[in-house]
Formats: sequence, structure tokens, C-alpha cells
Amino acid sequence: MTIALLIIGAYLFGSIPWGYLVCRILKKIDIRKYGSGNIGATNVYRVAGGPLAVSVLILDISKGFLPVLLTKLFFYATSLHLILVGLAAISGHNFSLFLRGKGGKGVSTSFGVIIGLFPLPALTTFIIWIITIVITRYVSVGAIFASLSLPVFIQIFHKNLIFTTTGIIISLLILYTHRTNIKRILSKKENKIKLPWEKKLES
Repeated sequence: MTIALLIIGAYLFGSIPWGYLVCRILKKIDIRKYGSGNIGATNVYRVAGGPLAVSVLILDISKGFLPVLLTKLFFYATSLHLILVGLAAISGHNFSLFLRGKGGKGVSTSFGVIIGLFPLPALTTFIIWIITIVITRYVSVGAIFASLSLPVFIQIFHKNLIFTTTGIIISLLILYTHRTNIKRILSKKENKIKLPWEKKLES
């Protein structure tokens, strides 16, 4: 019963649409009607600027990290319980109860879960994400490359079939939410992002 409540709680916590709420409260706009229409930090960055995007990024990461951390600290939870809680938080973000089943791409929340479950793979995939974005200027490509590398690094550091399978599931979820991005990348219609120092040079 306890683990069921934790999974439900993680899903509800993950469902909080921080990108939508932050922009609605502070900018008086519905972020879903601007840019790519996504509620994640990347679209917030394009539409509302860096400070708000950083806030959304941190809040979205916390949606994945805190449920796993609190379950680990305050409940007698097995590794499988922690994984289920983490996947529930990601599902909440991707398919938010508060947005009628719609949500974000799940990268930030997945990263929060990965930090809580697999710190070293989280670090290595983060480095890959950053490097890929700097080289290509495509946030989506960074997310795709990082997600594909996740199961590999989990296997390298943990050598555990359940853990590696978890990495594969998270990777597949990210690929699924990026399916339209993949189509745009293949048709060369995906939008590049301007990095902070590039914006400063233009101003």
C-alpha cells in the first residue's frame, strides 16, 4: 500500500507543469501558445529568457529527484521501488494530469530521476548533453544522444540488468517524446538554439 501511494504521489508531483505555471504567473502568457508550444525549459528559454528557463529547469529536475530521494531516505524501499517511483515522476511530467494527459519532453525530470538513482551515469550523460548542444546548437539532438548513451553508462558503472533495463526505458520514453523533433531533424527543419554568450554578442 505504501509503495502504491508513493508511486501515485510521484506521478502527481511530476504532473505539476512548472513551465506553464511560471510563465502564466510571471509573464502572463500561456507558454503552450508560443514557440514550439512545449512547457519545458528550452521553449521557456526561447520565449521568456534565461532566468525563467533556469527556474523551470531546476523545478523540473526536482520533480524527478525529490520523489526518489525522499523515498530513499524515509521509506524502506528496494531498488525496484525507487525505480518505479522515478518512472512515475517522469510519466507525470510527460503525461500531466493537470494538462489533460499532455506534458513536456521529460528530459529534465528524467535527469532528476537519474541523479537520484545513478549519479555517475547522470554526470556522464549530462556532459554528453552539453557537448552535443554546444557543437550542434540542437537541444533535441543533445537529449537524444544523452538518452541513447544512458543505458550504456549504467551498464558500465553498475553492471545490473534491472538498472540497465531502467536506463533503456527512460531512453525510449525520451525518444518517444522527441519523435516530432526527430522528424524535423531528418527534414532539416529543427530550430537551433542560441547559446547565452551568442545572445549577448547580438545585444
